[in-house]
Amino acid sequence: MEKHKHGGGHHGDGYVDDGLRRHHAIRVPLTAPAPEVAALEEDLESEPNVSLGQKASKMLSSTMAAYHSKPVSFWSLLALSAGAMLTAFPASSLISRLYYNGGGQSKWILSWSAVAGWPIPALLLLPSYLLLDGASPTWPPQPRLCLWYALLGFLSAVDNLMYAWAYAYLPASTASLVAASSLAFSAVFGRIIVKKNNRMGMATVNAIVVITAGMVIVALDSGSDRYPGITGKQYALGFVLDVAGSALHGLIFALSELVFVTYLAGNGVSSSRFHVVPEQQAAVSLCAFVFTSAGLAAFGEGFGAMRQEAAAFTGGGKAGYAMVLGWSAATFQVGVLGATGVVYLGSTVLAGVLNAVRVPVTSVAAVICFHDPMSGFKILSLVITVWGFGSYMVGHSGAKKTSSVRSPNGREAMS
Repeated sequence: MEKHKHGGGHHGDGYVDDGLRRHHAIRVPLTAPAPEVAALEEDLESEPNVSLGQKASKMLSSTMAAYHSKPVSFWSLLALSAGAMLTAFPASSLISRLYYNGGGQSKWILSWSAVAGWPIPALLLLPSYLLLDGASPTWPPQPRLCLWYALLGFLSAVDNLMYAWAYAYLPASTASLVAASSLAFSAVFGRIIVKKNNRMGMATVNAIVVITAGMVIVALDSGSDRYPGITGKQYALGFVLDVAGSALHGLIFALSELVFVTYLAGNGVSSSRFHVVPEQQAAVSLCAFVFTSAGLAAFGEGFGAMRQEAAAFTGGGKAGYAMVLGWSAATFQVGVLGATGVVYLGSTVLAGVLNAVRVPVTSVAAVICFHDPMSGFKILSLVITVWGFGSYMVGHSGAKKTSSVRSPNGREAMS
């Protein structure tokens, strides 16, 4: 036995000779790979000659599996929330431009009108309690939750004021293209604040880079779409405030998701607890309304300026002025309610992506309704933005096992 122990030798071909037989040396890794790494290796080791039809079939089966993992009510609420974002937000942007085209000048009044519709989500609370199984009011909220609502309300008031300044100096099509940068901020803030629900894969990073490039193109072509009477400094201020508002928009998405995860998710996200969405939106909008009303009275032109603007409004007189402010309140509240629903059911990144989808809708509508100038650079930026969103959707739908990874609180990591 001793001879066998010392007589063996190690060969360069990976075998050990002990004098009697040759054994294959197997190296065992010290730690097992993570599930995500194992899934990636599985993809890399799959057959390279898979047909396009087989890939489509696999993607379809994966989509159907994700669909059946949730009840129909979940997907219905998510579809309604996304639809509200994609229709109400573009309408709100166009109405903002209509306010200025009709002779309105007060940024405070326009931002006040957006949050004046806070009773709209409050009116949805009673039907939510009656129609959703097991739904019960979570009022009165905890003191810490009240502080969160106040903070989100203040940030929303500031965000609305920034956008009001931006739409005063930028065409609606340009402002919407710049606002597409909210996807990048939503992804970054979502990853920092609510990490496990907002993973940033290559598809997300690619979409951020592409959409940001589209925004840079708009900035380089800033002289082609400037309205008469708007100076270069005003245009630059509108551009900067549009980007800052988009950044704050992404932060509000992430903080709203953090509030849901920390205080309102309960045992996990479910359609039966969707009533927390209008609850939060009503409270946040009420706080924003209070802050904006105080700002209008202290720093703005005051409420008396509404009567003066209504008398001189060229878009239909007092009746037209009232309709503009009324529809501004309704569309904004419906859009934010839809965004809050997407954040609750999905994630901050998903809300940011849908917020970027409204860019082509708003841009095309602004060209049709207001005859906004559409230069070659702006068309290129629009194509790039749509391309960035498409690449995100294709990359995300092709990722395996993404919808099955859950965070400890039961939320799906939809990014």
